[in-house]
Amino acid sequence: MNLIKIAIDRPTAVVAAVIMAILFGLAALQSIPIQLAPDVARPVIEVRTTWLGAAPAEIEREILNLQEEQMKGLSGLERIEGRALQSQSRLKLEFAVGTAMDKALLLVSNRLDGVSGYPDEADEPRLKIAGPEDNRIAWFHLTRQAGNNTPMHHFGDFAIDVVRERLERVPGVATSEVYGGGSKEIRVVIDPTKMAQYRLTVPEILTRMRSANIAITGGDIEEGKRRYVVRTEAELNSVETIRQVVLRTSTDAINRGSGSVARVLVADIADVTYGFKKPTERVRTNGAAAIAINASRQVGANVIETMRGIRKAVKELNAGPIAQEKLVFRQLYDETVYITSAIDLVVKNIWLGGAIAVFILMIFLRSPRATLVVGLAIPVSVVASFVAMAMLGRSINVVSLAGIAFAVGMVVDAAIVVLENIYRMREQGKEPSVAALIGAQQVWGAIFVSALTTVMVFIPLLIMELEVGQLFRDIAVAISVAVLLSLLVSVTVIPALAKRLLVGKVNAPGSGPKVFLFDQIGHGFRSCVVSMTRWVVSSRTSAISLVSALTAGTIALTWWLLPPLEYLPEGNRNLVISMIQPPAGYNLKTMMEMASRVEDDVLPRVAHDGTSIALPDEDPYLKYFFFVVWRQQVFLGGRGTDPSRAKDLIPILEGPVSKEPSTFVYSWQPSIFGRGIGGSRSVDMDISGIHLEDIFEAARRAGAKIGTRLPRKEGTSFRPRPSLQLGEPEIRIGPDRVRLADAGLNARDLAITVDAFNDGVRIAEVTEGGEQIDLMLMGPENKIDTTQGIASLPVVTRNGTILPVSSLANIEVTAGPTEIRHVDNARTVTLQIRPAPRLALGEALEILQTDIIDNLLEEGLPAGVRVRLSGTADKLVATAAEMKWDLLLALVIVYLVMAVLFESFIYPLIIVLSVPLATAGGVIGLNILNIFQFQALDMLTLLGFVILIGIVVNNAILLVHQTLYHIRTEGYAHTDAIVEATQNRIRPIFMSTLTSVGGMLPLVIFPGAGSEIYRGLGSVVVGGLSLSAVLTLAIVPPLLSLFVGYLEKSPTDQGVTKVGVTG
Repeated sequence: MNLIKIAIDRPTAVVAAVIMAILFGLAALQSIPIQLAPDVARPVIEVRTTWLGAAPAEIEREILNLQEEQMKGLSGLERIEGRALQSQSRLKLEFAVGTAMDKALLLVSNRLDGVSGYPDEADEPRLKIAGPEDNRIAWFHLTRQAGNNTPMHHFGDFAIDVVRERLERVPGVATSEVYGGGSKEIRVVIDPTKMAQYRLTVPEILTRMRSANIAITGGDIEEGKRRYVVRTEAELNSVETIRQVVLRTSTDAINRGSGSVARVLVADIADVTYGFKKPTERVRTNGAAAIAINASRQVGANVIETMRGIRKAVKELNAGPIAQEKLVFRQLYDETVYITSAIDLVVKNIWLGGAIAVFILMIFLRSPRATLVVGLAIPVSVVASFVAMAMLGRSINVVSLAGIAFAVGMVVDAAIVVLENIYRMREQGKEPSVAALIGAQQVWGAIFVSALTTVMVFIPLLIMELEVGQLFRDIAVAISVAVLLSLLVSVTVIPALAKRLLVGKVNAPGSGPKVFLFDQIGHGFRSCVVSMTRWVVSSRTSAISLVSALTAGTIALTWWLLPPLEYLPEGNRNLVISMIQPPAGYNLKTMMEMASRVEDDVLPRVAHDGTSIALPDEDPYLKYFFFVVWRQQVFLGGRGTDPSRAKDLIPILEGPVSKEPSTFVYSWQPSIFGRGIGGSRSVDMDISGIHLEDIFEAARRAGAKIGTRLPRKEGTSFRPRPSLQLGEPEIRIGPDRVRLADAGLNARDLAITVDAFNDGVRIAEVTEGGEQIDLMLMGPENKIDTTQGIASLPVVTRNGTILPVSSLANIEVTAGPTEIRHVDNARTVTLQIRPAPRLALGEALEILQTDIIDNLLEEGLPAGVRVRLSGTADKLVATAAEMKWDLLLALVIVYLVMAVLFESFIYPLIIVLSVPLATAGGVIGLNILNIFQFQALDMLTLLGFVILIGIVVNNAILLVHQTLYHIRTEGYAHTDAIVEATQNRIRPIFMSTLTSVGGMLPLVIFPGAGSEIYRGLGSVVVGGLSLSAVLTLAIVPPLLSLFVGYLEKSPTDQGVTKVGVTG
């Protein structure tokens, strides 16, 4: 089947197919989800286990060590991170990319079932799979209206039950989280005097109340046709029910024969009331107390549609329950603002790039009809590609749209070659239909292989089993589909339209109205190239010298100018986060005071109208400033009134923190790719060992060296995890077993009693009105605000005596670790470093390895202590190694595809030698971009070199293919065929190159939201195409002259004598 002939004979069918392709593409565009970045599958499972009141050392010993031991040898597991915190264990399991997470989740669950010996007070482990939905698409704050004096944390249940519940009902919202609220609880406040009167101890009360709260299924019975389920229910689900719990029953001691019974109820020894848990965090926004709420999207959800639903929910809440509670609910952060800006910028660049490409075509062709024929390839190829994207499950995001934008300049290449050849046929006097058929058939092989080389270089990237590979797929699919569709357009639509539109007298392309300067430069350049080609092909010495000089020069230039590697670009979202880590032991009140001092310094830069824009030489204004205070850290955040200056907010947030003693601050802009703290530029230095004292000593030395070599004033952020101080203040109670035994108690009785009277012991989680709340046993709310207060806490014995804790135990003030961190089952302190923005990650890794780690090893480390870099460092090293192999594999694939076309292994080798020319151009383009704005050689920028391999060979393919056509079909002499091919292909080579460069140039030039992601890639491709277009004409003809004589028979051998090629 001759597709070209069918298209020429049936133009109506071709036009109808074009219209259908555009309609299908537009329809598909409506169904493709819109989001900020491609979904990246993170094979991570988190296990959290809560044990209220337990210290980190206890959590490590009783929970974390047991769980880590069970996870050893788990299939596909690459890294284990464990954290023993106050009251909680966290275990993060990172699996190899491509791991089936449902299977991994089942394996982890089964392993956890094998853990025995958990403390009785510990909760069951909870599992969570990390995924794209971890990224919050919106943040809100709940504040009080004027005149509302209710403590803000009392609205915690309202925020959970009303606000969160409404947000989670919005289609596309996966989860919503609430921070800064206090949960409601039922308190059983015991009186030690009454306990002594009834001779009840805290452990006895705790046991009786837990036994009274049951709901047990007792099987079933069958009677007649019915089956009845047997259930024993005695849940403590109301205050009155709790008050009536019987703690002790005894017969009257005086008149035993009377049968009277004495009962001790909870109401006899305690007050049962509602209360609120002590807040574990405090939130403030723009100087006012607040509750923070976020929303995360579901995988595959259209973020734009989801956000519309969220805004509607916010409007409903503010009009109803929020107003009734005298509260205000506002949105602090909206991811769709950045998404919309980024997508709008790319779409504008697509239109502008397309317009530039069409303008360049018009200058070359000087014919509106011819320009229309070629220009039609752009909308058809681009719009129809959305059909394939929808079928392949891709999304519209900044990366995939950047791929479409790059394709705009590439999709006209094949059309230009076909149309230019049809023009030549018409010049020779052939009829329109014959010219269209022969012109398209003659170059069909060359454009087919050119399209294949462009597409097939992406194969190694599509099978890359790394995080970055998942990002590459969107841009690879977008470009590949558009280029393949353009190939189809060039051999169907172009010949069909050429037959209809290129009728009558046809002048040579560009022979219309003259363009001042352009024509003179073009003719001069063409004459120079042809003259140089004649000279170089006439002398083997000249040919070898020129090829050697160009190849060596471009390789040397590439090596000299190649910048250090970066992992991923981060974007420029209008959000800055700072994490403050104070000295160990600071309580919530002290942390709040420190945060308030920072707030006092920052608030003057908050624009209360939300719109004020600072002058360029002033610090930017903030639209919102907020902070969240936890027990051991402060989380600061801000959004600017000028999104383009978001990075400049970091010094404003960090400045006040520098005044705080022994305090670390770690700041960053959330990356559109990176997850968690630090995004994609966070480097972890893991210092592992056995003894905590040795680990902390080595970590302090490393931290001092990092502060000297990478100082904060240069833009480096640094923080240790956990704190570099070995521990926080701790009151340690050492039970005296003899004195406890004399009092009829044991160590457990003492520990539970201290817990109850100081902090409160959870009896159970009970259901009241469909709501799960904690039932707590606690002493009177006499706040203990001194370390000596613990010694006087009451301990009630079984004989009714009340003793102070100090009479039953030794009490000392000491220090304990704030957190014990494990990496791969070893105790570890992690120093988290975020290099200065203009320090590439690859260069930072080299500094950390040579100036810090190697220096530590030379000085000597404590026995058993080891240091290594991990986190993004591992990812960068793995991805860089993979990319090197992928570049080589892409080159091999291109070589083999061309070998199929030319039925030779020598001609493809000639063409492949044009690749070093392109790499030099790519590096030059990147360096030129860096003159105007900083751009690192990140992995997406490195992708530009892969793309170059596929497209820069196209010009060389045209030259070689045309030369062989002249020799094999038209009988030209070897040197004449090379000169004639060079002369004929200069115009299409520069037409396709300039349209490609023009189509991509807006992506490089125009800044804005998301441009950081693709401008580096664009600079590489634009630079590589530009230089290779010129140098290909210089290197391919001499290479052909060296080999074609050995590979092709001369015209005289074939009985052909056609010669005579003139300039």
